[in-house]
Amino acid sequence: MGAAPFAGVARVFAQPGSEAVFRHGVASGDPLRDRVVLWTRVTPGEPGETVDVGWMIARDTRMSRVIASGSARTSPERDYTVKLDAVALEPGTTYYYRFSARGARSVVGRTRTLPSRPTRRVKLAIASCANFPFGFFNVYNRIAARPDLDAVLHLGDYIYEYANLGFGNGTSGDGRLLDRVPFPDRETVTLEDYRARYGQYREDADLQAAHRQHPFIIIWDDHEIADDSWRGGGGHRDLRAGAWEARKAAAIRAWREWMPVREAPGADYRLYRQLAFGDLADLLMLDTRLEGRDEQVPRGDVAAVERASRQMLGRAQEQWLFDSLRDSTAAGKPWQILGQQVMLSPQTAPGTPAATSDSWDGYRAARSRLFAAAAAAKVQHLVVLTGDVHSSWGYDLAPEPFDRKGYEPTTGRGAVGTEIVTPAVSSPPWLKADQIAPLMAARPHLKYVWGADRGYVVLDVTPERLQADWWYVPTVLERTTAEQFGKGMVSEAGRPHLVDATGPAPATPSPDLAP
Repeated sequence: MGAAPFAGVARVFAQPGSEAVFRHGVASGDPLRDRVVLWTRVTPGEPGETVDVGWMIARDTRMSRVIASGSARTSPERDYTVKLDAVALEPGTTYYYRFSARGARSVVGRTRTLPSRPTRRVKLAIASCANFPFGFFNVYNRIAARPDLDAVLHLGDYIYEYANLGFGNGTSGDGRLLDRVPFPDRETVTLEDYRARYGQYREDADLQAAHRQHPFIIIWDDHEIADDSWRGGGGHRDLRAGAWEARKAAAIRAWREWMPVREAPGADYRLYRQLAFGDLADLLMLDTRLEGRDEQVPRGDVAAVERASRQMLGRAQEQWLFDSLRDSTAAGKPWQILGQQVMLSPQTAPGTPAATSDSWDGYRAARSRLFAAAAAAKVQHLVVLTGDVHSSWGYDLAPEPFDRKGYEPTTGRGAVGTEIVTPAVSSPPWLKADQIAPLMAARPHLKYVWGADRGYVVLDVTPERLQADWWYVPTVLERTTAEQFGKGMVSEAGRPHLVDATGPAPATPSPDLAP
């Protein structure tokens, strides 16, 4: 499935038939206790037409026990995507849904609402960094096959903005080798560019399967817009002022159209939001890219890295996060979980150059404010879920990990939480085998690191403990359903310290997958 087939999709109008009319599949997302967003895209029959789309949601895979139905209308204005909130649903319940348009029916999708009180278990898959020309999305296929997930957290880099061989040296992928040349074969800048790139990704069978079986909770990272994005710019050429604002607006508009996310009114989109998993956990999804991030500074400029005024989240989002942590602990919930983009754990000691200025290491004062707010809110075990770095990491989250007075590696004393970093879906690994031992030696709070394989994480949370399991696929150079358990790590509630698990968390009984 390379550029040529999608190039046809963008210009050729479909004849009635499920695969032609609904060729981008179905999806759901942003579940709450009583509602969930349902999504599809219709390929029109005539240029510029308005299309009426029916939908229904049921309790069974055969769609015989329908509980709600309705219709929506779409047009070129939103690239023929359809998005609606199915409401008045029951908490902690699996539902099935389907669309119809132009005499055709879509495949059946499966979704699930968030639980209400009391909640004994939450199980999430965590994914990020899917680079189309670098390989097949086998990771999404494996996520789709797991019936016992409550949701999939996608932590960004859902698409990549590059042309094929965008850097000219293969570091952005050569899709010619796998018939996966990006479409359009140029860096995405305009609204039409971003729409076409999302359309190509959403034709992928494995990505469609994951969306069809599970609700997604999604945030963007930088490549949905441009590499190393911040609130005022990004990319590898001058994209400031008007050019940057136009590109950012185009990227956000396409993202809103193509993602199963609940939209705020108006042209802007506030990405950060809270989802409550009963009395067990609050999930706080953050925007460390566009909302309030200051520009990256040279990592060797220690004074700039540690400047007190530097912002990662922006003042409004930062205050919202601090208030949300306080309210969550006041409600007695044992887990406060942050879904965010870039590594939070300290990678180098204060007064030394940052490991990378794009992570929280380049915004040390902002990180210190977060640690202080968590302490003030009496957070007993902060859980941070991270993507971005194409590799697997497990940290004891400690404000002072390089000082034995502030942190004790064998017991976890001084840690305030845990950070779990998921590997890439297909993007190239950044770590080499000979880097592992030096990293473990230099970072006493680092309990696991691996960089050779693509994969995903399953996070299993109960009132007593959390377990993070890293799963890996053997290759992305051909389609495969094989996977291998790589590592499991456990931490007790209120006693943040990662230790090895004896094996993966057990599967739990679950409703049927969609047919």
